[in-house]
Amino acid sequence: MSNFQFAIPTIDYIRILPEIVLAVFGIVVMMADALIPQNNSKKPLGYLSLIGVLVSLGAIACQARYPGMYDVNNGTGFWGMVHVDSFSLFFHVLIALITAAVLLVSFEYMDVQRMRSGEYYAIILFSALGMMLMTSATELVLIFIALEISSIGSYVLAAMRRRVAESAESSLKYFLLGSFATAFFLYGVALIFGATGSTNVYTIAAALQNMHPLQPIIYLAVALMFIGLGFKVAAAPFHVWTPDVYEGAPSPIVALMSTGPKAAAFAVLLRVLFAMNAPGWFWIVWVSAALSMTIGNIGALVQSNVKRLLAYSSIAHAGYMLVAFAAAKDAGISAAIFYTATYAAMNVGAFAVVSHFANTGEKYVTLEDYAGLGRRSPLLAAILTVFLLSLIGIPVTGGFFAKFYVFTSALQSHLVWLTIIGVINSAVGAYYYLRIIVYMYMRDEREEVPVARMPFGLALALAMCLMFTIYLGVLPTQFINYALKSAQDLVR
Repeated sequence: MSNFQFAIPTIDYIRILPEIVLAVFGIVVMMADALIPQNNSKKPLGYLSLIGVLVSLGAIACQARYPGMYDVNNGTGFWGMVHVDSFSLFFHVLIALITAAVLLVSFEYMDVQRMRSGEYYAIILFSALGMMLMTSATELVLIFIALEISSIGSYVLAAMRRRVAESAESSLKYFLLGSFATAFFLYGVALIFGATGSTNVYTIAAALQNMHPLQPIIYLAVALMFIGLGFKVAAAPFHVWTPDVYEGAPSPIVALMSTGPKAAAFAVLLRVLFAMNAPGWFWIVWVSAALSMTIGNIGALVQSNVKRLLAYSSIAHAGYMLVAFAAAKDAGISAAIFYTATYAAMNVGAFAVVSHFANTGEKYVTLEDYAGLGRRSPLLAAILTVFLLSLIGIPVTGGFFAKFYVFTSALQSHLVWLTIIGVINSAVGAYYYLRIIVYMYMRDEREEVPVARMPFGLALALAMCLMFTIYLGVLPTQFINYALKSAQDLVR
């Protein structure tokens, strides 16, 4: 405590510059909302929010180029509460890109659904703020606060289709179960503070290293924190909320909540398990990975609603990512980072197509509605096909290398049975993704389902996702090298 200083150096503010930018733009969007008549389109607020995200990307670039940013000591700020390094910068960029894509998709969606809620855009910015803070926070209490900022925004956004009962139901279910999960995480933090006297990840790691033998309460704390974070990433057996919430929430928001908070929660999980050197997590992660892959894929097999199908699919993909967690440190962490980025690109793209095709009131979301889409809208069907093939793990798409690196790292760690379970589940998963493609190209439509012209914002978002998905499938080396460097920064 003798070194504690109340004066905050300017450099500390640079450590959280992207978050500051998002907070400022979020407040400005809320104030500007009052100036637009209630019945007018809120699209200008969407453009303003998009500018905020682009400025935050510029702030991330400033962080990355700041002298001494990658030095361990110089990378910390606010008395060691945040740590900016390759790991956090990677997730900052990923979350910013996800947010930008979701905003682009939302422009059309809000008009088609006749939603005039200006706060929609501001809450997306505040949620992104919470996600970014989660990835750079090294203080468990700050992680909890950031988690709440992100989660509360998600609860509100899930209920944005106010005239739809399923939307309110999904939000309430998400809020109640999410609150329980957060309580588990906080209880775990309290226990680990009681055992080590600190809530700083690196101080806890040093305390655990000198503790012989480890107190049993440490294992309980790690298990409780895993429950809290397992809920956020929709890993089994904490996944039950996912299908109902995804079905009721607006499609662009599902694209956000299935990738952004999931990426941020995985970043926290990586920091808690590896940077903190948490003990006793291996079998918890092993079992959760096996359950997530199996339950997710089997659940998706019997779905006829595309949003519910993709919800179960997201549970299965959480399982694949956990396989990487159970593997060796550097290779496993870099594989998990690579998988997170690839999954974000293909899943946001898939939900963007679903969002566009669903039309007013999200009427067209069943497999039958997709029948004949290949003839009625060849471009839209082709784009969705690429994302689905990537979700399967077909070569020349990012999904192939994502699964390849995950299973390779698992085999290098002698996780043979977990790899076998993963490969079998990948084969099972291929069935329901191909089922959608079969409906689009080989089934005749029962009724005429209108397909609107693709607007510029949606086209730009799909182009971003498509380019990223193909790029990671063709030239993954540079990206995997950066992921490996991020992993080394995390555990050094």
